[in-house]
Order: sequence, then structure tokens, then C-alpha cells
Amino acid sequence: MQSKPTTIKEIARILNISPSSVSRGLHDHPSIGAVTREKIKQLAKSLNYEPNNAAILFQKGKTYTIGVILPELSEHFFSIAISAIEDEAIKKNYTVIFAQSHDNYEQEVKLVEKMKNQRVDGLLVSISKDTSKFDHFEKLNSFNIPVVFFDRIPPFKNVHYVACSLESATIKAVNYLLKKGHRSIGMINGPNTLYASEERKDGYMQAINFNRLKFDPSLVVNCDLTEQGTIEAADQFLNHKRKPTAIVAFNDYVALFLIKYFKKLNVINDFDIVSYANLPIISYLDNSPVASVEQYPYLQGQKAANILLDLIHSPNSENQAYYNTIVESDLIVNEVKE
Repeated sequence: MQSKPTTIKEIARILNISPSSVSRGLHDHPSIGAVTREKIKQLAKSLNYEPNNAAILFQKGKTYTIGVILPELSEHFFSIAISAIEDEAIKKNYTVIFAQSHDNYEQEVKLVEKMKNQRVDGLLVSISKDTSKFDHFEKLNSFNIPVVFFDRIPPFKNVHYVACSLESATIKAVNYLLKKGHRSIGMINGPNTLYASEERKDGYMQAINFNRLKFDPSLVVNCDLTEQGTIEAADQFLNHKRKPTAIVAFNDYVALFLIKYFKKLNVINDFDIVSYANLPIISYLDNSPVASVEQYPYLQGQKAANILLDLIHSPNSENQAYYNTIVESDLIVNEVKE
């Protein structure tokens, strides 16, 4: 059986001194004589003594860990953001704990509670597509655990967040399609619960109205971002009286579902598709989106991590200003389909 770890009390008992003297000796406190300090260190070494870092950190009121809750770790966007978060955390000697909500609100609530119980010093979150209530995050205020949202953020300003400029990105995307000659443009949007869906729709409407075209609400279809949901949205466009010739897809994954379905129906060449996220894989497709919005996941993760670390090390203040950071997007145009 594995023996129990040596404690300061055990060293103190063997040397017949107080535990506080052992602690001071191990930390080279000048109140402990050099000879006694050496005896303490030699005995600690022979007994394989290891300091209880958890207890030390608890006394300091910090664990030097931050939690991160994401919808899916497998998504390319989030894997890039994770690299940035870890890079910034390591610079400040922080450890990162990652967890996945799998786009499920109930799972997200449980993970927030677990992160609290793990005594993380702060939390970075990209909310699930089902999240419409935020009480589980507000409860963290009473435990002095700051939260910074990124990419998928709540629909209000009195939180700390980092996000991409999706409204302006959508204006760029629609204007690009209009310049290509399209006059009936569909949009496969995400769930209404996501603020990002509202931003995309607002940008779409602004571009349509600015170009003096009539906005047709039936050309904006919400879906649950699954393959089946994308197929159902595509069928609405295929049967629409103003069948669109171009489609703005919520992200590259939705675009891939759409391309797969249109290829199966042999109608892929009837549509130009624009998406978001700019996954590297799309440049290798035979029928890739004609353009994709670059959302700079590394920069978002980097900024979110730095804001969180600043909040952790800042004195508590009721008048703390909220960090509302916007990362400008770019429309990356791929080769035009032949």
C-alpha cells in the first residue's frame, strides 16, 4: 500500500519543534537559525516531503486555474481559440480546465456549478445554442468568479465579452453576392436563442435595404445547425416561389451540409454559397463556398483570456466597466466557380 505523504506536523514531531517553525525553516525565514533550517530541510528531503500546494493556494485565495466551457472542442474554431487561451494562461502561470456543453443548456448549467466547486479563479464561456437564461452565470458574482464570454455571447451589454463583428461581416457577404449579380439571396440562420443569429439577420436586412431591394422574411430560415435542420431549410429554398440563386450559411459546417445535399440533388451549380468561420478544409473542396467570413478565433481567445486574467487580478469594484470587445471580420473570397 502507498504510504501517506509526509506532513509538516510529522517533521515537527520528529525534531521536537512547532509546525510553524518547520514551515518558516522550509521557507528560509530569518527567525529560524541556519543550523535548524538545515536540519528541517534534510529531514524533509529524506522523508520525501512535498508541500501541499492546494492548501497554500487556498490560503492565498487563488487556485491559479481558469475554466473554459465551449459547445464542442472538436470544432476547428474552438480548437484554435483553445490554443490562444492556453498560451496566455501559461504566461501567467495559470492552468486551464476545459469542458464541453455539447450545445446543451442543462449540461452548461451543470458545468458552471462544477467549475465553481473546483474553485476556478475565472471562467471563459461560449454559450450553447439552447441558452436563453443566464442565472447560472449571475450566481458566480457572489463567489467573486469573473466570467468573460467570447464568440457566442449573451444578448446584452452588461457582461464582459469578446466577439466578431458579425453584422458588418454579413453586410460584406451580401454585398459581395449582390455585386456578382444575385438578386434573390437566402440565409440559413441559427436558432433564435443565439444573439449571433440576430446579428446575421440585421446585417442581411441592412445590405438588402441599402441596395434598394425588398426584404423578404421568408428568405431567412432558422435551423438548429444540424445536418437534418440544414436539409429542411434547403428544401424551403428549393420550393420557394423566389428560389434564391445564392445562400448565406450560418457557418462552414452548415455550408458543408448544404453542399453535400445539393450535390446529391445535382443542383450544386445552381447556387453560390457564402459561409462563416473560413475553415481551412473549404479551400480543398471541388464545390467550396465562394467566400467565407474570417472570425479570427486565435485573436478572440487571446483577448478573452487577457481580459479574464485582468479581472482576476483587479481589485473588486462595483463600478467596474464592462469589457465589450469587437474583433473586426474579413470576407475571404475563394476562387469563383467555373
